[in-house]
Amino acid sequence: MNETLFAMLSAYGPMVAMVIAFYFFLYRPQRTEQRRRDDMLATLHKGNKVVTVGGIFGEIVEIKNNVIDLKIADKVVVKVTRSAVSRNITQGKSPQMEPEKDWPAEEPAKDKDE
Repeated sequence: MNETLFAMLSAYGPMVAMVIAFYFFLYRPQRTEQRRRDDMLATLHKGNKVVTVGGIFGEIVEIKNNVIDLKIADKVVVKVTRSAVSRNITQGKSPQMEPEKDWPAEEPAKDKDE
């Protein structure tokens, strides 16, 4: 009986170990990241400064269902889907607060003499 148990463990042991490794190294971290992203998308509101998947920085003007009106410049508002938002720069802060340091600052005007 011990020989059959040993034979079974030697045959199925590596497969079980691979399934366990797959769960802890791939599936579980991906699920945690997806949950964090879903929470971020659910908490978006007017006034948040965000970055889209395409790298466009903007401020949320209006949210209707899954469509977001994103102000990317003066008098320029584009419509994007909620899932197109990659990162909420002002997450956890009120819309009236100053944006974080990584919000793109306007370049200072250069002097004509230079």
